[in-house]
Amino acid sequence: MHTRLSARFPALLLSALLSTAAQAQTAWPERPITIIVPGAPGGTTDIPTRLVAQKLGALLGQPVIVDNRPGSGGIIGTQALLRAPGDGYTLLVGNTGSHAINYSAYRHLPYRPQDFVPITDMISFPNVLVVNAQSPIRTVADLTGQLRNQPGQLAYSSAGIGQTTHLTAELFRMRTGTEVIHVPYKGSTPATTALLAGETTFMFDNLTQALPHIRAGKLRALAVTSAERLPALPEVPTMAQAGVGDFVVMGWLGVFAAARTPPAVVAKLQDGLARVMRDPEIVARFKEMGGLAGGQPQSAFATLVSSEQKRWGDAIKASNLSLD
Repeated sequence: MHTRLSARFPALLLSALLSTAAQAQTAWPERPITIIVPGAPGGTTDIPTRLVAQKLGALLGQPVIVDNRPGSGGIIGTQALLRAPGDGYTLLVGNTGSHAINYSAYRHLPYRPQDFVPITDMISFPNVLVVNAQSPIRTVADLTGQLRNQPGQLAYSSAGIGQTTHLTAELFRMRTGTEVIHVPYKGSTPATTALLAGETTFMFDNLTQALPHIRAGKLRALAVTSAERLPALPEVPTMAQAGVGDFVVMGWLGVFAAARTPPAVVAKLQDGLARVMRDPEIVARFKEMGGLAGGQPQSAFATLVSSEQKRWGDAIKASNLSLD
């Protein structure tokens, strides 16, 4: 009997270990989850994330904490995710800048696409070209005229080097043949604040960030970067209607985990997040912000991220832009 028990012991041990691992994944989450936002509090990435975090926490039965790590075009926050254990308890809200643009804009980026697993998209939105409401600039043609009359003297603000608010303005500069100074900030909130304070002349702001200021009469919208006019701003033309063609730019936010995260945990996260994105309150709040709620299947979101990496990579190579 002793011999038979000895022979069976390795198999019993392996079975016990597998059972324990399965129970651990099934029980996930057993403690609070942290979502890293690579932007400033109150900004374009922060506000939607906090709404989603509250709903996700209620759904999973554990607190979901938002941790702001702004700076360096999303690199600081992204690195924070990769330093954390790959157990699904630390997530990242990536965006067009951190997970599409940066791969081509930086020659020495400290992370690679294969370091992450895209879980699902959270919200998508166009940018809106805005000026201070006290500015004499009332149309895109007015802005272009001023830039041409004062080459290299006027400035635009952005949410950071390599963010869509930066590269969309660079695209505008190239399309209009103008010269302008770029002033990057650590997030969309300080960038918008700078425009409100008159420190810069214009900004291609995320619609979710700019809309409250437009409605309050503090910012003037000149054009939107979507293919069609927006229900939230029906009187504002598209860039094409304003005279600048080939100018459709949509930003997005999505949830990422470290690549080593257990597949069962990733699947549970995707399911939970997709349910949150279908919540009528989230759909309505995102619509009020000028955005569209996400919740795509993991494979569809991964395809989107990959296509965005190529799209922005081609644009960056064509403009010979390097952010190192």
